[in-house]
Formats: sequence, C-alpha cells, structure tokens
Amino acid sequence: MQFLLKSLIGSFIAFSAVSVLAGDTSIDSDVEQQLIDTLQKAVPNIPIVGVEPSQLDGFYEIALANGERVFSRPGMSYFIAGNLFQPTADGLVNLTELKRDEYRAERLAGIDSADKITFKPEDKKVSVTVFTDVDCGYCQKLHREMDKYLEAGIEINYLAYPRAGVGTDSYNKIVNAWCAEDKQDAMTRLKAGQNVTSKACENPVADQYHLAQELGIRGTPAIITESGQIISGYRSAPVLAQMLGLSQ
Repeated sequence: MQFLLKSLIGSFIAFSAVSVLAGDTSIDSDVEQQLIDTLQKAVPNIPIVGVEPSQLDGFYEIALANGERVFSRPGMSYFIAGNLFQPTADGLVNLTELKRDEYRAERLAGIDSADKITFKPEDKKVSVTVFTDVDCGYCQKLHREMDKYLEAGIEINYLAYPRAGVGTDSYNKIVNAWCAEDKQDAMTRLKAGQNVTSKACENPVADQYHLAQELGIRGTPAIITESGQIISGYRSAPVLAQMLGLSQ
C-alpha cells in the first residue's frame, strides 16, 4: 500500500539495538484497541487483521490485510513500517516475512479444492499454488512444461489472477476455464492461445483476484509453497524442484 511509504516511518536498522523476545501471543484487549484506534485515527480505512506482541521488547505488531506489518507500543505516537530482522549464525532472518508466509499459508489452506484447477502427478512429492493469468507469457511457458513439473512430483494448483482486473478480456477468458466441464483442458487450450466456449457460471475468479492482491501478489506466475513462501516469476521444473528440496 502506497500510504505506508508516505505516512509511516520505516527502517529495520532502528531495530538492531532492541532485544528480541520469545513469542508470547497474548495481548491485553485495552492495549490492542488503543493501538488500533491510534492507527485508524490517522488512516480511517486501514485494513487491520490483528494485533500481537512483537519480538521487539515492549512493542506490538499490527498486521494489515495486504500482508504488511507495522510496529508500535502503547502511548507511542509513532508507527514503524518495515521488516524485522534477527541476526543469527547463518545470517539475517526476516521475521516479518516469516509471519507473512504463515498468513499466506493459512489463507490458501482455506480454499476448497473445487475452486482450484489442479494438475496432479502420479507420484506427488510436493504441492504448490500458482496464481496465473492465461494471457501472461511466462504463465504460458510454465504451462507448456507441465509434464516436467508432474514428472518431478510437483502438484500444480492454479488460482486465477487476471492482472488486467475484474471484467476485462483476460478475466472473462479465465472465467471460461473455471466454468468449463473439463477445466484442465480449457486451461491448456487458453494457455496455448486457443479459444474455448464462453460459459457463465458461479465461479471464484473475482475472489481469487482480490485474494492475490491481499497476499501481496503483483505479477504472474506467482508460485506459493505449502509454507506460504512466494516464489515470484517463472521457474523451470528442475529449478523449482531444487528450490522445493526435491532431488532430480
């Protein structure tokens, strides 16, 4: 959200001198409401998902619907936007991104399998979710190599993200895939630039488009692992398999 860049102060460097705590998720309801009220007074329509204690001593983190998180503490008149990093023997760990991963995994786990277009391998080793657009060149490239992903044991679960927006030509095309009797065949034909029969039905495409925006998806294909990690852009089957910890 652009307002975060303009109206909130952010710098992970400021966190370096602050102690890191164990994760206690309890929070006093009065403290929670005070933080929400303070933020919403400045930005009335800001979409707040929840508040929980931060790993920063004395601070709380406020989760927003687009996956962003801001930090503050009771009585403080400032909010800090950015990523919280923890130094470890293996380097810096982005604790904020790990929270985003958890949130994405939870949201995707709640999607009914009937609302996905799934390509299943004979020997499934791992599953990924792919937000896709039928007019996206790299989405088409990924789909042309579907057999290779399946051979590697990678299950592909498509969700719709027509980047041009709801009601556009790309949107209407991908709706036809979700409304087709054979969804996999329709998706394959659309990704090959072929036409499929236009058909109206109750479908999840608009909801999935808005979900993608909520999860911070900006382009396609966007591959999301079972743990909620985003892998942006096209990856060949061997590269994706390696990233997912599969032997080739």
